[in-house]
Amino acid sequence: MAMTAATMRAMVLRAAGARLELRELSRPVPAVGQVRLQVQACAVCRTDLHVVDGELAEPRLPLIPGHEIIGCVDAVGEGAEGLAVGDRVGVPWLGWTCGDCRYCRRGQENLCPRAQFTGYTLDGGYAESTLADARFCFPLPEAFDAVAAAPLMCAGLIGQRAWSMIGEDVEHLGLYGFGAAAHILVQVAIHAGQSVYAFTRPGDEQAQTFARRLGAVWAGSSEAAPPVALDAAIIFAPVGALVPAALAAVRPGGVVVCGGIHMSDIPAFAYRLLWEERVLRSAANLTRKDGHDLLARASKAGVRTHTQHYRLEQANEALADLRAGRVSGAAVLIP
Repeated sequence: MAMTAATMRAMVLRAAGARLELRELSRPVPAVGQVRLQVQACAVCRTDLHVVDGELAEPRLPLIPGHEIIGCVDAVGEGAEGLAVGDRVGVPWLGWTCGDCRYCRRGQENLCPRAQFTGYTLDGGYAESTLADARFCFPLPEAFDAVAAAPLMCAGLIGQRAWSMIGEDVEHLGLYGFGAAAHILVQVAIHAGQSVYAFTRPGDEQAQTFARRLGAVWAGSSEAAPPVALDAAIIFAPVGALVPAALAAVRPGGVVVCGGIHMSDIPAFAYRLLWEERVLRSAANLTRKDGHDLLARASKAGVRTHTQHYRLEQANEALADLRAGRVSGAAVLIP
């Protein structure tokens, strides 16, 4: 498909459950406060699956998915401050907030009821160009190249936000679901002196070996009990049945955080699993502070992301591999 300076290629979702279509579209023009990015890499997130499969209701359609974007600024709209042509930035899931509601004023912009989300209610990064609000772009440390940095924009960020909720007195940390988010967080947690226990799908020896290679002290089935009582657990897999399992694995006073935007129904469980002041909570979206904290922490910890590469037109293949559990680390589209 030929491309001119005025056009770009993009993978477009036209209906929930449909395959993405490769289209040639007009290259977008930045509005007030926006910048345009030449996309260098866009990681493929499980949230993209929830959007494409219709598990997250009311996406803007037609839609260009993708919210783990690394790009280079090539046009700046009026009033877009702090960025210039040539700057390299990352764009996350949270794409815009009102700045005026009670949540925004309290530093909880992740809960803004008017928030807009990249690759869901705003066009995202499964394209050669995209637009972003300049306020929600993160300048990138030189230590990360585009492909390596892309998974940090959501997998890393939701891990950072969930990890910030478990408290400081954590020696033994469990991670349920060892995919893109967990493979980043395990490195951050180990750098902070925590021992990590990785829980995977039963029989997923590849993921368990991967977890051990990254420093987990134990890796096993999500149906197994860890060798010690956990101080905290973070659930990344979208499986509600893991909630009572994680509660059973944490000590009295321990914390369980659900880190996904979508999860299957949580089954009924005995009150004794929650008793003794165990805490169950969720992590929602991210704040810009989370982004700055993560990038600083990941750089200091020497985080290395493990990626599988796909061309832009292979987006459906990347989503299928993620759905089937064939991705080790994170899938990344490279336009």
